[in-house]
Amino acid sequence: MKELSKKMPLFTESVIRHMTRISDECGAINLSQGFPDFPPPKPLLDRLAQVAYEGPHQYAVTWGAQNLREAIAENRTGRLGIPIDPNKNIVVTCGSTEAMMASVMAVVNPGEKVIVFSPFYENYGADAILSGADPIYVPLYQPDFHFNPDELEAAFKQNPKAIIICNPSNPCGKVFTRKELEFIADLVRKYDTYVITDEVYEYILYKPNVYTYISTLPGMFERTIACNSLSKTYSITGWRLGYVIASPEIIDCVKKVHDFLTVGAASPLQEAAVVGLRFPQKYYDDLQELYTRKRDLFCDGLTRLGLQHTKPQGAYYVLMDISEFGWDDDNDFCETMTRKVGVAAVPGSSFFREPVNNLIRFHFAKSEPMLNEVLNRLENLKKIMQK
Repeated sequence: MKELSKKMPLFTESVIRHMTRISDECGAINLSQGFPDFPPPKPLLDRLAQVAYEGPHQYAVTWGAQNLREAIAENRTGRLGIPIDPNKNIVVTCGSTEAMMASVMAVVNPGEKVIVFSPFYENYGADAILSGADPIYVPLYQPDFHFNPDELEAAFKQNPKAIIICNPSNPCGKVFTRKELEFIADLVRKYDTYVITDEVYEYILYKPNVYTYISTLPGMFERTIACNSLSKTYSITGWRLGYVIASPEIIDCVKKVHDFLTVGAASPLQEAAVVGLRFPQKYYDDLQELYTRKRDLFCDGLTRLGLQHTKPQGAYYVLMDISEFGWDDDNDFCETMTRKVGVAAVPGSSFFREPVNNLIRFHFAKSEPMLNEVLNRLENLKKIMQK
């Protein structure tokens, strides 16, 4: 038989989903795949119950139900301070995963280059490969995960079509400062490049860090394709509702790709989600306080146990250093820890282009009792996992 696609050997299956399967097999606490273990806000569930009987149950408009796009436009106009047209600037997608894929495919031609910061969410490399693009990886340096300006400009000198930015960053929790984003924006304009930005964790931010939308910087709205999702903000990762915000010219291209990728997102869920997008500011303030408590509980617990770790500026991930345990393979470490300790994490090597195998990623989007149970299980980590 003829060989299969030459793209397939260039990337693996999702390491995150692989660790979730192992966690499920072992009955471990899953801190690998980043989804909350607490329910969505009651108003969304109440509206979903109504929609179950009232509809809609057939296709919505391909690029998103009108009332959902209007709610997104209202929300984004308030956040960005830029008027967003629900009919010209928005495509609703099947989660931010599709939003990113459709955006890359709409902007990048086969053989063109895309800049990706390392560490990076595993989908970004796959998005580039599936689009026929060549990733240019630019490292972020610990402990604060800053980039080297000279290295970044050297990447831009390779004539990339776009740069992908995850802000706040999965997996390292970095929040890009306004100064950093202004530097990136200067390079984007200088080298005539697009920005594809993943903003799904925009509301999960820890003081004193401040969020800057790169699309609001001078001359950047027309160059920015902003991908977002309702998943993390409203604890509805299984609803698979995302969206793209961009200029009309770019949105027209994203619409075409989206139409042939998925046709459209689930219409009953779109209808129910409208409620969430119109929550008052207090909801987002409370969300920030909720995740701040979870971060502090988990990070303080790791510190108490003598486990070296990062403290994120945003999102809900922690990277823990396993150097002291003497393992050469972080994949083996994570699989063994899941089975013997009952806590699942993601091997850090799946997020880095560089040969990094001394980090593992936990998420802490769990109830406080569950996080305390995780810390109880990790008390014996050194005894069980030391080589």
